[in-house]
Amino acid sequence: MSVEMTVLALGCIFGIIQVFVAAQLQTRQNGLAWSLSSREAAGPPPTPLVGRLKRAQANFLETFPFAASALLAVEVTGANNTTTELGAIVWLSARLAFWLAYAIGIPVLRSALFATSIIGIGLVLWPLLAWLV
Repeated sequence: MSVEMTVLALGCIFGIIQVFVAAQLQTRQNGLAWSLSSREAAGPPPTPLVGRLKRAQANFLETFPFAASALLAVEVTGANNTTTELGAIVWLSARLAFWLAYAIGIPVLRSALFATSIIGIGLVLWPLLAWLV
């Protein structure tokens, strides 16, 4: 399996982990009865950690479709190369570090890691967009 497809699979797993961790911590905070309910009644505000994890998860889900599309596009077109491999690894590494930085609450580092993940997506897209240059 190519590096890009391996990173895509790991990105899917990481996304599921983010959903699971945030949900588990929210269940600990609000109780199992709340988690199993229809949640029509507003629950208590999330703890700072739960709030940060949910925002990190939302941020991941905002950018994952673009990363996944780019990774699939270079695979399908055969445009993958060392640049796309590097971009894939940079993207996933930055997303993992972003999640940790967000959970811990390090705002400036978090923003730099987000930008790094976007650069990773750009590296993956570069061979597909090279004709524009």
